[in-house]
Amino acid sequence: MKIIALEEHFLTQALREATADHPVSRLYEETIPHFIGPLLDLGDRRLADMDAAGIDVQVLSHTVPGPESLPADAAVRLSVVANDALAQAVAAHPDRFAGFAALPMPDPRAAARELDRAVTDLGFVGAMINGHVGGRYLDDEFFWPVFEAAQNLGVPVYLHPTRPPEPVFEASYAGFTPVVSEILANAAWGWHIDTGLHVLRLILGGVFDRFPNLQIIIGHMGEALPSMIWRANSVLNAVAGLDRPVVDYFTDNLYVTTSGLFDYAPFAATLHALGTDRILFSVDYPFSGNTAAREFLDRLPLSRPDKEKIAHINTEKLLRLGK
Repeated sequence: MKIIALEEHFLTQALREATADHPVSRLYEETIPHFIGPLLDLGDRRLADMDAAGIDVQVLSHTVPGPESLPADAAVRLSVVANDALAQAVAAHPDRFAGFAALPMPDPRAAARELDRAVTDLGFVGAMINGHVGGRYLDDEFFWPVFEAAQNLGVPVYLHPTRPPEPVFEASYAGFTPVVSEILANAAWGWHIDTGLHVLRLILGGVFDRFPNLQIIIGHMGEALPSMIWRANSVLNAVAGLDRPVVDYFTDNLYVTTSGLFDYAPFAATLHALGTDRILFSVDYPFSGNTAAREFLDRLPLSRPDKEKIAHINTEKLLRLGK
């Protein structure tokens, strides 16, 4: 069975240095430095890790923090650096790697141009945006040139988590040891909830009414939304003023990946909410292990055709891979 994984991260040295003061960067360097080597590697080490678990293709994207966290001029420059480095890796291993563009979201028009360059010139299959931009969420029309470009190019945007805004961090996650607070605010809880909220903001902000063909990918079994979308739909529809029920946007404009959450209960909620046509296999490499992700997929109580959808068919259709 062919396996394509599409939330698989890398790191450029240039962005590593430029974001060194970001709390998540400090977490990497001080608490989980063993991830730095695999993030920087776009060659033999990564390919060996893929081979060991039977991962055929990784769709690569720059890890958080990315250009979103920088001033606009630096974000523009370093997005180009990151995308060019990724394009070289894809060109070296075109049968093993594909690319999601890093975008300078503080300058949305430059981000739209960079997305066009990445797709048209570099052959990338979409973009990854790491959450809010300085506390400003993407339902703000300021950012919509990027969504317009994505829709026109026919490529999806992967909405990846980032650290919640500082006021949220202080109100909800501070008060423990620095490491506990930081991890609670990020991978343990905070950035999943923040991303689920972000998706609801995109729906309520009219993004999909304005761009009805736009497709957004979210990871981690839907960032808690599959188990809550019924509730959100039931209480928001009467007041939202949208063209369609809230749940329709979730089922028509969202894809969900399995990244980093290898447990049947959240998978069952995602399966119930979306069916097998909008679930995509992902690992969240190197933060999660290829072998654990693959074993989870193999154990799922699904038919072979449904596993094939999740493993590669849905991704090939969405990203137009192999065409």
